[in-house]
Amino acid sequence: MKTLRLDIKKKMHTTEGERYLNFSEEIKNGEFISLVGHSGCGKSTLLRILAGLIKPDAGTVQYGDDIWFDYDSKKNIAPQKRNIAYMFQDFALFPNMNVEKNIEYAQKEKNKDSVNNLIQIFGLTNLEKAYPNRLSGGQKQRVALARALASSPSILLLDEPLSSIDWQMRASLQDEILKAHKYIGGISIMVTHDRDEAKKMGDRILSL
Repeated sequence: MKTLRLDIKKKMHTTEGERYLNFSEEIKNGEFISLVGHSGCGKSTLLRILAGLIKPDAGTVQYGDDIWFDYDSKKNIAPQKRNIAYMFQDFALFPNMNVEKNIEYAQKEKNKDSVNNLIQIFGLTNLEKAYPNRLSGGQKQRVALARALASSPSILLLDEPLSSIDWQMRASLQDEILKAHKYIGGISIMVTHDRDEAKKMGDRILSL
């Protein structure tokens, strides 16, 4: 079983001045982690470090036997080689692509059957040709999840994916996220400000 090992340090510039993110943890394959903490403590920064979008000031990031970042040896694996899917708060769907094309875009090797399977799993049947501006918030989130899984990631990162969803829909979409986690069979890390949500979703809660 692969384990994600992080031991990193990063200086952050926030609205409250300089702060330091010091994080050391081991996360096992199959775990769903709820990441909580006050605004500006480094939750999103940590996700971006994992994804390779930000370089730490010191430390290491390792997944299984693969070293993604090592400060001492100057090793820093490119984001596209880390097999990570990152779901942003605004879903970042391509407005000029329909549902089917948005999902297909993330595939390393195009596979129509796989796209259709994800469309069925997330209840998007009959919306394949719809564009993002015709979708509800919940539908956009399901498309974003399907697209994230289209690349068959080992790790799924979710940065407050339910922050813009009304409370009536949150419970249903929480279940969709857990479904996505089971689908990848790897590690999921979700940032949330909602403690009840963190308890429901996570196998463990990590607080920064």
